[in-house]
Amino acid sequence: MKKVLVVSSANMDFVQRMHRVPQRGETVTESMDYAYVPGGKGANSAVAFARLGTDCVFCTCLGDDENGRVLRGLYEKEGIDTSHIAVSPTAPTGLASILVEEDGSNRIIVYPGANSVITEADIRAAFECRPDAVYVQLEIPDKAVVFASALAHERGIPFVVDAGPARTDFPLKELAGVCIFSPNETETKVFTGIAPVDESSRRAAAETLYRMVKTEYVVLKLGGAGAYLFDGMRGMTLPSYPIEVKDTTAAGDTFTAALVRFYLDGEPMERAVRLANCAATIAVSRPGASASIPTLEETLAFAHKIGVG
Repeated sequence: MKKVLVVSSANMDFVQRMHRVPQRGETVTESMDYAYVPGGKGANSAVAFARLGTDCVFCTCLGDDENGRVLRGLYEKEGIDTSHIAVSPTAPTGLASILVEEDGSNRIIVYPGANSVITEADIRAAFECRPDAVYVQLEIPDKAVVFASALAHERGIPFVVDAGPARTDFPLKELAGVCIFSPNETETKVFTGIAPVDESSRRAAAETLYRMVKTEYVVLKLGGAGAYLFDGMRGMTLPSYPIEVKDTTAAGDTFTAALVRFYLDGEPMERAVRLANCAATIAVSRPGASASIPTLEETLAFAHKIGVG
């Protein structure tokens, strides 16, 4: 079994379901529900790796509080290795406020908390698990992401960036040895100034990112349009699959984790992207963040059902 080290964020999510987002200054009494559920881009991805049958080690930082204790217990229940989760005595566990509208679209406000105080020592210690790939997102400090990339490059370990949330001032050129760089549509526009709305603009954005990051593959996540794969020479859009959308939260995290899992299995990148589209399609058909993530068996069964070759 392949092992992936996830160096990223963990949050407790406050999910608020509503018919529509209130206008500025407006108060709305809502008849839909709310809940506290495990989240954070890193945690969602760690759960995805575990459910997809990958040995996952999670390096993150939680607060010394009830949310942190609840989250650690949930990760352990999923079969995630939590031995490299640090605990901050002062910063609270990260919190995300997620507004989900009736059509499944979402808006997210993140309070990083303990995610902001993960240290280079925490990350260096986690590398002792000897992973087959290292996976990061951008919800932890820039210097932590860059440091993880340097360690992975130094040791010849594939380094994958699920590139969200995006900022124009993120030091992309400081990343070393990136194997896969995967932003969504919004993140792509932030990094490149190009909205990937058709084949021409997707190609232009992917080429720009390919030069900026010096990666082997750029994979643009395009929501309902699927994903765009670029390897430096050839680019193509691989479509998503029709399904009733209930909640898009964690769909991108699920997609990129599945992509890495199938890549490590030795699948050609085009097929790995198609299978990742299957996993993400299942995720958007279910409510919740980590609760929506499918298992390997569910993903492969769906792929067989729709004829993914």
